[in-house]
Amino acid sequence: MDLDLRKLRYFVAVAEQLHFGRAADELHIAQPVLSRQIRALEQDLGASLFTRDRHGVELTDAGRQLLADAGPLLASTHAVRRRVSVAARGSRRLMVGFRAGIPVIPAARAFEARHPDVVVDVQRIEGDDQATMLLDGRIDIAYVRLPIDETGLRVTPLYTEPRVAVLPAGHRLAGKEEVTEADLAGEPLVWHADPSTQPTRRPHPNAGYLVRGVDETLEHVAAGRGISFLARSATVFYSHPDVVYVPIPDLAPEQVCLAVAASGTSPVIEDFFGAAQATAEITAECGNYEMWQLGSGAVS
Repeated sequence: MDLDLRKLRYFVAVAEQLHFGRAADELHIAQPVLSRQIRALEQDLGASLFTRDRHGVELTDAGRQLLADAGPLLASTHAVRRRVSVAARGSRRLMVGFRAGIPVIPAARAFEARHPDVVVDVQRIEGDDQATMLLDGRIDIAYVRLPIDETGLRVTPLYTEPRVAVLPAGHRLAGKEEVTEADLAGEPLVWHADPSTQPTRRPHPNAGYLVRGVDETLEHVAAGRGISFLARSATVFYSHPDVVYVPIPDLAPEQVCLAVAASGTSPVIEDFFGAAQATAEITAECGNYEMWQLGSGAVS
């Protein structure tokens, strides 16, 4: 049985809205048509995807599983269309994503020596965008930082790099040359991801703020709402007059990886993958090149 992608898109709309009327409006179709398509999908799969009663619409266990799998599948389909369109125009371009502080040039130079006819373009990405932009084809390959949702991706570790503690300028330890995890134990932590991904082994209460990137993290830290941690090479991209960076040698290092959509492999992408692996040591050294000046603990 082939999965009908149109029905799958209809299912995702209902699953996100948990309301057939609103989903139908979003899809620009009549609600009875949408209901018939969802029933047909349930028949195709042999499973009930929603429970419907006077209290509203809820996903079943099967529905929750399908929703988890549907995103990468639909994104992969969109990426295929995008790549075919690019190929039809005769374009030879490779879009490489990177997180702040990770140099792309060493791998790009090595790759271009073998593929002078391919233009390597680069785009800086944020943590929340890493997986999405790979899966929907906006970028072909990316230097990413963990954590990342690996569903539908091939993720290969490249190297690790030290982290620094991110402290308010008036913090009691702001003037130290370095600090330890024990020094900061119990401090509220401003963290952008699942608490289980925190790099410290010491207990830190959640500061209670939902942050969507480094810029927001720095604002909360500057306001004295907690501390945070950041990859050392990224500090050159992110500065704040009311925040200081202090080395914390015993903290778990940050893992830098190379990621590509599992469905998006090609000889060109594989060659860049190989170039990135071959230049990983150089890339790590570039990332740690004296671009960051901690001095007394402050980055201007």
